[in-house]
Amino acid sequence: MDSESSLHEARRASIVEAARQLFEEQGLSRTSVQDITNRVGVTRTLFYHYFPDKEAVTSAVLDDYIGDYLEALHHWNAERQRGNIEHALESVVRILRLGVFENDSFRRALASRENSALYLEFLNRVADRTATYIVETTVRDYETLHEIKIDHVYETFYVLIIGIVGFVRRHPEVDDEVLKDLIAQTLHMDRGTGPHDGPEHKPHESTSRKRTD
Repeated sequence: MDSESSLHEARRASIVEAARQLFEEQGLSRTSVQDITNRVGVTRTLFYHYFPDKEAVTSAVLDDYIGDYLEALHHWNAERQRGNIEHALESVVRILRLGVFENDSFRRALASRENSALYLEFLNRVADRTATYIVETTVRDYETLHEIKIDHVYETFYVLIIGIVGFVRRHPEVDDEVLKDLIAQTLHMDRGTGPHDGPEHKPHESTSRKRTD
């Protein structure tokens, strides 16, 4: 990447970061393009060079959040204890709670009726990218040791993620054991498997392509 491209990316990233900070501090609806440009120290003209409107920078902020969440998933995948389904379930439920349900102003605003369309877009992006990541990593490992007992693996994970997120939004007090049961039952996993008897929860790309390809 040449110096001009690097500068372009750095300026764009600074605008996204400023928008994210402001959304978290004062909420989505109370943040204007002028607020963002003031925080970065750039002109509105420069802002519009990178983003056509506030909606576009908000979309970039959503991608930023999802990037953080995928980084946490990557760490979870690297730390999984081979063959220990219980540990995998416990840690993935923890990631779900911390990653998707952090209670800052921006995410509270996303869940409001005013921003319902934006929240749905955010949720769909989370489900798509999370399901894709799990299919390409965790599932692949699982398939080397176990039969995968579900068809349409990507689609199953997608629907499961959206369902879990919606349920926890509605019932934040739900016990982790219930969430672990829901995940295990949906994926037809045996929670009785011990650390040396069978793996965590993972499917494989070839099986995952039982999608409708």
